[in-house]
Amino acid sequence: MKSIQERKEEAKEYRKVTPRSDLGNWEVKTGRPIVEELLELQESTRVKELIPIRHERMSATPFTFFRGASIIQAHDIASTPGTVFRAQACGDAHISNFGIFASPERRVVFDINDFDETLPAPFEVDVKRLVASVEICGRYRGFKKKDREKAVYDAAATYRRLMLRFSDMGNMEVWYKHLDLEELVENDALFADERQQKVMRETIDKALAKNSERALSKLTESVNGKLRIKSNPPLIVPIRELIGEDKQRYDFHYNIKKALDIYKMTLPIERRGLIDQYEPLELAHKVVGVGSVGLQAWLLILMGKENGDPLVLQIKQAERSVLEKYYGQSEYAMSGQRVVEGQRSIQTAGDILLGWLSLDAPEGIHKDYYVRQLWDAKGSFDLDKITEKGLAGLASMCAWTLAHAHAKTGDRHAIAGYLGKGDTFENTMVSYAKLYADQNEADYEMFLKYCKSK
Repeated sequence: MKSIQERKEEAKEYRKVTPRSDLGNWEVKTGRPIVEELLELQESTRVKELIPIRHERMSATPFTFFRGASIIQAHDIASTPGTVFRAQACGDAHISNFGIFASPERRVVFDINDFDETLPAPFEVDVKRLVASVEICGRYRGFKKKDREKAVYDAAATYRRLMLRFSDMGNMEVWYKHLDLEELVENDALFADERQQKVMRETIDKALAKNSERALSKLTESVNGKLRIKSNPPLIVPIRELIGEDKQRYDFHYNIKKALDIYKMTLPIERRGLIDQYEPLELAHKVVGVGSVGLQAWLLILMGKENGDPLVLQIKQAERSVLEKYYGQSEYAMSGQRVVEGQRSIQTAGDILLGWLSLDAPEGIHKDYYVRQLWDAKGSFDLDKITEKGLAGLASMCAWTLAHAHAKTGDRHAIAGYLGKGDTFENTMVSYAKLYADQNEADYEMFLKYCKSK
């Protein structure tokens, strides 16, 4: 096995193959697919009746368009110079896909919260998506150029410096590192400003209040003494409205228990008995997110043996990652397993009920899903209200989590050796973020014209 120093030196030599400055290159090449071609390809397997909702959400701003168009940037990154230094990529690491979680020990941590596209890929795939999103978000908020540049520069600098630091650590030390928000608020200079501290505290408190009891009160109502999920079509449609009351009474418990038995076997053995302590109560289809609209997503309400002990699970359809076309197929045959195994390897503190299942849908199509708790002290930052300083701070926190994920799952020594000690990488990412934000705005205008023409 090559020594750490040898791997670092080889990575430095790789700069002759792909200079770090080349990572900032972007220009439209002949033959680039038009926006609608890539989106229609992605939407071909989705629920057609929900596509207008997806387009409506993506049409709101260039930033919401960017959030929903991961397939476009995945194609564009693959067509530009890149490295061979792989890690488990999030695959859709824009700034809205990071947030707050409660660890199993109920500490509040900051981490990635979306893994639909996760796949082993070159480290820069995630970093480019992050820095472009920071620039696009800053433009959406109307921030000055210097403030946007600072936020992007700080994110790239955090990633590079953390990777160098992780390279100096032992394997177990890297694995146990995490971004504890409560400690960060108390001790980090980033939150020395009282306004920033107040916003962070409010965000943490709001996240901690989100649990299955809260979800139950928001999503259900009592009808003739029975608890039911509120109907709000097409965003929330209870199963009773999709298949009829009589059929539901006949099939619901049998089919759901069958699905739960499949899902349960993907959990660590000590958690399987936990699911057995709940009985399925209600099921509904729910439209979620921006880019995910059109995929099947279900809310499953279960109730413990004693009343007042609810558990709300989300069962979300998983398809092939947008990265698979460019970086190779997943080692997992089931897309739900790809999502779950990727999340388990990346996240510092994951959902204890995260698992997957694969089922034949009523229309005869085989579909993969992953399962997680709907609300478990999960929260996110309000980007519509974020300040210039807040954006720079949040971008750096996102970069911290990416560096940690890549250090855990890739060759942190090679990545550190390639990035080096100077700020070439930071300046390159600032350049790339500007160029790709310009491209995103042009693609957004094309998308609006496409939507009007339909």
